[in-house]
Amino acid sequence: MKIAMTEYLQIDLEKERWMCRVCEHDVGPARGNYKEGLLVHARDPREIHKPILDTSYEFTFAPDPKWVQIVEYYCPSCGTQMEVEYLTPGHPPLHDMEFDIDALKAQWAKRSPQDLSKIAGPEPMGVEYHTQKSTGLR
Repeated sequence: MKIAMTEYLQIDLEKERWMCRVCEHDVGPARGNYKEGLLVHARDPREIHKPILDTSYEFTFAPDPKWVQIVEYYCPSCGTQMEVEYLTPGHPPLHDMEFDIDALKAQWAKRSPQDLSKIAGPEPMGVEYHTQKSTGLR
């Protein structure tokens, strides 16, 4: 049985694996940190938080990349962004979610399976997205 844990992550309780909810890519063991199975991109925080003052000044009100970086985590199969965190350079990924898998199995053994299509999150594969058509009026 697969249960949604975040908008883009689910746990397959039978296999005890983290999985992407968009493409069902196997990310890693559910008893470990899901981030270890994702693609990682460390960004310079000045890309996101642009300097307010001229960069010739020492202090520009932008985060100093020597002290902080923005770390983005992506599904290696479909490229869905799973998580973003601010870390000091060299800091390992945060272990932000740890579940008692045995307790989850016991709890969900008494429940009917989740209908993942009724939970907020990604659209099912193959769904076409439509945009509002312009009426030509300005």
